[in-house]
Amino acid sequence: MKKDLFGKALLDFYNGNTSEDIITSTNISGDDFLPLNYLFRNYSEMPKLEKQALKLAKGKVLDVGCGAGNHSLYLQQKNILVKAIDISKGAIEVCKKRGVLNVELLPVLDEKQTFDTILLLMNGTGIFETIKEVPKYLEHLKTLLNKNGQILIDSSDIKYMYEDEDGSFWQDLNSGYYGELDYFIKYKDEEELPMKWLYLDFTTLNIACASVGLHCEIIAEGEHFDYLARISL
Repeated sequence: MKKDLFGKALLDFYNGNTSEDIITSTNISGDDFLPLNYLFRNYSEMPKLEKQALKLAKGKVLDVGCGAGNHSLYLQQKNILVKAIDISKGAIEVCKKRGVLNVELLPVLDEKQTFDTILLLMNGTGIFETIKEVPKYLEHLKTLLNKNGQILIDSSDIKYMYEDEDGSFWQDLNSGYYGELDYFIKYKDEEELPMKWLYLDFTTLNIACASVGLHCEIIAEGEHFDYLARISL
């Protein structure tokens, strides 16, 4: 996120200087509005998969892609030790202002500490970017787990987005894995540089985990092809 429009939007909302929402789109979908107040949601406003993940969090926790710090703040209130990391400078600043105690501007691949629970929520597989990069991320996450540790990660199987009315699928087989998307963000007449974003179906995630010596299981399923998985040693 070279321009950090996401971080700018979070700062604007926190400081009461916003009149617009973030606009997102992908190479297979049109513009969609992401309300800024949703990025500051409390526990009662979270989807059920997020709530389930937070209930399962234990020990020392790493909150990857922490955004405005909603998950970290909830865990702090439960007296759980949590470290929040993000690659957005604006997000990190907002987390500090909101009271997240341990927060750092850091890509997950640069994290060196170990944890009992690693949270990757709000389509946590997105940070893998492409199917090719999944083993590299899983191998690194594996090194961050304490004995009996867990990774709680959510994603969606977006195959339905390629389905025609007759039930057939129109995906171009030469274009690679169907969950690899180009992701675009607009905010206040500015456009972020395109990002790679990965939605991963559970079967593919399960196979990738097994290839690096990790166990993967579905913990809960949502109402729209989404799921929460637990990955462990």
